[in-house]
Amino acid sequence: MLHVALKGTFSRWRRLVLSGLAVVLGVMFVSGALVLTATLGGSYTDVARRAHAGTDVAVSSTDTISAAGVPAALVERLAGVDGVARATGVVSADGARLVDARGKVVPSPDRPRLGVSWPGQLPGRDGSVQLRAGRGPQRDDEVAISTALAAAAGVRVGDRVAVLTLRPKQTFTLVGTFAYADPEQQVVAFTEPVAQALMLGTPGAFSSVAVTARPGVSPAQLRERIAAALGPGYRVRTGEQLARAEGATRGRSLGLTGDLLLGFAGVALLVGAFLIFNTFSMLVAQRTRELALLRAIGASRRQLVGSVLTEAAVVGLGGSAAGLAAGVGVGALVARERVVVPASAVLAAFAVGLLVTVAAALLPAVRAARVPPMAALRDTAAPERQLTRLSIAGAVVLAAGAGLLGFGLAAAAQGAAPLILSGVPVAFIGVTLLTPALARPATGLLGRAFAWSVSGRLARLNAGRNPRRTAATAAALMVGVALLAGISTVFVSATTSVGRLVNDQFKADLVVSGDANGVSRTGFDPAVLTRAAALPGVLAVTGLGEGGAVIDGQPAYVQTVTDVPALRDMLSLTAAEGTIGALADDQILVDQRAVTAAGPHVGDRVTVRLPRGEPHQFTLAGIYTDTDLLTGWLLPASAAGGLKQPLPSRAFVRLAPGTDVATARGRLDGLLADSPEVGVNDRAEYTAQENAKADRLLRIVQVLLGLAVVIAVLGIANTVTLSVLERTRELGLLRAVGLRRFQTMMMTAAEATVISVFGALLGVAVGVALGAATVRALQAQGVTELSVPIDQLLAYLGLAALAGTLAAIPPAARAARLNILTTIAHE
Repeated sequence: MLHVALKGTFSRWRRLVLSGLAVVLGVMFVSGALVLTATLGGSYTDVARRAHAGTDVAVSSTDTISAAGVPAALVERLAGVDGVARATGVVSADGARLVDARGKVVPSPDRPRLGVSWPGQLPGRDGSVQLRAGRGPQRDDEVAISTALAAAAGVRVGDRVAVLTLRPKQTFTLVGTFAYADPEQQVVAFTEPVAQALMLGTPGAFSSVAVTARPGVSPAQLRERIAAALGPGYRVRTGEQLARAEGATRGRSLGLTGDLLLGFAGVALLVGAFLIFNTFSMLVAQRTRELALLRAIGASRRQLVGSVLTEAAVVGLGGSAAGLAAGVGVGALVARERVVVPASAVLAAFAVGLLVTVAAALLPAVRAARVPPMAALRDTAAPERQLTRLSIAGAVVLAAGAGLLGFGLAAAAQGAAPLILSGVPVAFIGVTLLTPALARPATGLLGRAFAWSVSGRLARLNAGRNPRRTAATAAALMVGVALLAGISTVFVSATTSVGRLVNDQFKADLVVSGDANGVSRTGFDPAVLTRAAALPGVLAVTGLGEGGAVIDGQPAYVQTVTDVPALRDMLSLTAAEGTIGALADDQILVDQRAVTAAGPHVGDRVTVRLPRGEPHQFTLAGIYTDTDLLTGWLLPASAAGGLKQPLPSRAFVRLAPGTDVATARGRLDGLLADSPEVGVNDRAEYTAQENAKADRLLRIVQVLLGLAVVIAVLGIANTVTLSVLERTRELGLLRAVGLRRFQTMMMTAAEATVISVFGALLGVAVGVALGAATVRALQAQGVTELSVPIDQLLAYLGLAALAGTLAAIPPAARAARLNILTTIAHE
């Protein structure tokens, strides 16, 4: 039987190609995600190793909130530890932004922009720093930069360059360029005192201390000695441990990307499972007589099941191998590094490919085993089974999903999300099970659009002839379109909600905002706020700084505000407790989200520890109601010096009635000439800026989900192809009684179009319904407005219909080319 199964598989390989392609695409996503994360994760660690070459032990503070790092006295203390050959203070922090020759800040979207002390953070502290041109900085008005930064900025040794740091823009002479461990890393090297002042804001402090061991002392031994000498309060790691930690930190940014790709791989494989199921169902139906003959000559039911599953396993193995190769190629193309193929990628590729293929073919295999030997005496395929039990099961599951959704919609806001989000997939499964019962009436109704011609009427009848087959084909398309429609509904609703929030509650006319790249937004000179308030037509200006802090022992996000009453009026803040007014130097405000039933309450004292300075007690003056325009603790402007970034990073400006917004904006832009990363936006641009990340994510999701639609279209092509093979004799008879070639093509294409539109309509309906339920579940997160993207949904429908028609062209052309006499004699 194994020989028979393999021979049958390879004799029917053309019929299995599209099913195998679905496996290839799904496995490509799985293996590509794993290869990409492993390759980039490994490269990050390698770069960190090169960056810390020569460091046997690194010592840093365990206080993650402090901006001061470690004191300079620690360097001398470490130099006296037994086994230490040299201890070097290192300054290295994100936030050194170089202005290029055009007056623009050089962008670095995926890497920090490091400001370091020369040559403390650079490889080879033994003097082997690889200078490419010039020398290192020796005076306080000199800098050296990495070759990558020099190329990106278009500057050369000898040029005057501007650098933005914790302080407003300052100008330096570029005296050298050097090679860095990461060839794409942007690095600005200052003299040690300047690096301490500009990057840490604390003279005489270091980010960490790099220690070199004496000959004969291993890094592990030295780490133990230093840890024992320093005690708690310091993090002591070997150079290898530090490299691995930094590589893992950068690698965490890949986690979301990998999870996203794996999620879409699951969708692609789910859609592919429909295709595989449909393919093997049709193959089993077409081979009824062959299978019956095998039963008649002694084959057992188990052997028949095994033969069908063997075919599926061959398809799965081939698709997995090709998908793994494609995934490695995609990972190498994206990473542009030496490819790392982890064992997990290989195991996952074959496990997933085989599992999906064999599982999808299992039910058709069981059906094959039920073919009675007497069927070999008949000329017809096995009769279509009733849909009663499947429809009842679908109705029960759909009712359960609808019940969960109903309870969720009726529940209080805090209890709605779990019920709704659990009801969504249950309802989705219920609709999928009901699809066969809907197939015949739906295709009959949709087919009326083609009923004006003979070929159209035949296409309508063919589409409804086998509801299970039509449903499985349409369900694959439904999954992809439903996800597209649902996610589009959620994202567009979120965008609409932000717009409504800005229109209803945001009263500022202009927004000054720095670039959010890196650890915090770019700051600007506080003097800009005073000058802006004096501009003609300006009613009020309030500036905000931001950063991390520890409040009563818990990590917290804080903002400093220069004018709380102006902020209250521009953001429509209301007091839930206490008052929202001007703050004294020892007063603080907070939103309701940050307050529990146990407190704190108005009048209570809270202890705030900012990155700079000693802990300080503040009195809670008021609690403001929740708003999506503002969150967290609000401190007076006098506390700004305690933040890591002491400069304001945002400002809201309100204009007098009748003031020309464009004119006021131009004047405000002029005040920010020394802050090229800081821009001025009006209300519409501010809304668009707030929605920009969501819009980019939606486009990525649409592109990736497009793969699922592509697989579903392959399923339509496969179904039509196998349907043509199944109806070979029927097509010959139709041609014999007068159906022309063009009419044959039109009949086949119309059938595919009807199935495509049925699947797309069902997907749109399900997607919008489930998207609306998800929007309801996200009300507590600020998604309060349901908005259905009609234009996008119509585009999905049109593309689905077009794709289905195009997919049917090759099998339609084949049907039209069939020889009449040969087809009539076909068995």
